[in-house]
Amino acid sequence: MRAALVAAALLLAPVTAAPAAATPAPAALPAATGGQQCTPDRVAYSPESPPALRRLSAERAWAVATGRGVVVAVVDSGVDAGNEHLTPAVLPGVDLVGAGGDPAGRTDTAGHGTAVAGQIAARQVEGSGVVGLAPDATILPVRVYHADDDRAREQGVAPDAGRIAAGIDAAVAGGARVVNVSMSTPTDTPALREAVERATAAGALVVASAGNRATSSDEADGPRYPAAYDGALAVTAVDVDDNPSADAIHGSHVDVAAPGTNILTTYHAAGDCLLSGESVSTSYATAYVSAAAALLAERYPEESPAQWAHRLEVTAARDQPAERDDLVGWGVVRPAEALAFVDDGTALGPPSPVHRVDAAATAATRTVDVTPRVDPLAGARRAAVWWAIAGTTLVLLAALAARVAGRRRRG
Repeated sequence: MRAALVAAALLLAPVTAAPAAATPAPAALPAATGGQQCTPDRVAYSPESPPALRRLSAERAWAVATGRGVVVAVVDSGVDAGNEHLTPAVLPGVDLVGAGGDPAGRTDTAGHGTAVAGQIAARQVEGSGVVGLAPDATILPVRVYHADDDRAREQGVAPDAGRIAAGIDAAVAGGARVVNVSMSTPTDTPALREAVERATAAGALVVASAGNRATSSDEADGPRYPAAYDGALAVTAVDVDDNPSADAIHGSHVDVAAPGTNILTTYHAAGDCLLSGESVSTSYATAYVSAAAALLAERYPEESPAQWAHRLEVTAARDQPAERDDLVGWGVVRPAEALAFVDDGTALGPPSPVHRVDAAATAATRTVDVTPRVDPLAGARRAAVWWAIAGTTLVLLAALAARVAGRRRRG
C-alpha cells in the first residue's frame, strides 16, 4: 500500500548499476475524486489549496513577487501541457529521450515532471484551488527520461546521468534562470559537475534533490549529486510538522528543506491529484524551493545564483540561527523572508557571498550553543563541538605560553 502512495525523487545509479526511480503514483484526492484513485483518463479538480502554500506563507510572498518573467526549467520526465493549469505556462522545450515524445518536451508518460511543474507554476483554473508557488513563472520542459523500469533501462530511456547533464545545459541554453532537478545519484559524475558549473557561470541556479532513502541503491546518508556540487542548492524534505524525515537522505550536502508530503498538484492532463500522502519526498520539496528561487529571480534579477541561494539559506527557519545540521541544512525555507532580506553581512548563519568576513575574527567572537537538541545526530554533533572547543583551547593556551616565554627571555 505504501508503495502505491509514494512519489519520490528519482535516483540515478552509477553507470555500472541499473538506474532506479520512483515515479508518482496517485493517492486518493479528497473533495475532487470522491475518494477514488487519480487516473490519467479522468479529469478531477480539488477546490482546496495546496497545504504547502499555507506553510510557506505564499500570500505574503506574492505581495512582492509571483515569478513573472522568470523561466524555470524542469529537467525531468517532460511536462504534460494538456493539463489546464499548465497549458498557458509551458514553453516549447526539448526532448533528449525520444521514445515517441513531443520534440518540445511537452509530453509526460511518467507524470513526475508534470507534478513538479504544477508545484512551481500552475495557473489558477476555475473549480480548482491548485496553484503554483510562483504562479506567473514560465516552465521550460526538458525531457530526460521516459520511464524507470527494467524495460526502460534496457531501451536506454531510463534516468541517466549523462542525459541529466545535457538537460541542464539545454535548460541554460533555453534561458532558464532556475533549473529544477528532482533527481539524485550517490555517484560523483564529471559530466554532472561540469554542467552545474556551466549553469552557475551563466547565471542560473540549479536546485536539486538531496535524495530519498526508499529509492536509493545506497541507503546510507551522504552526498547526492548534482545537489552536492558547488553552485547547486541541495533540498531535503520535511513532514507536515516541518520535522526531518527518515525517508530523506541526510548529510553535509543538505542546504535547505521544504514541505515534501501531502502535495496537491497537477497530474498528467487530468487536473489535480494529492501525491506523497503517506511519505516524504525530496522531489516535491525541491520543486517548492525552485519556485521560491523564481520569486527571488523576479525581485532581484541583478543578483547572482549564489545570492539567491544565500537569501533562502540565511532566512530559513531553524532553532539556532548560527548553525546548520545534516538533517535540514539551514532549515525550512521562508520565501517572504527571503524576499525581504537585506544582506549587510551581519546575519547569523551561512556566510554572505558578497560580504566576506575574516575567518579569524569570526572564530574569536562566535558563541557556540551546546544545549542538547532532540534529533538522531545530537550526540555526534555535541561530541564534534566539544572537540572543536577543546582544540581551540589548546591552541590559545599554546599561544599564551609562547608569549609569556618570549617576555621572560626578553626580560
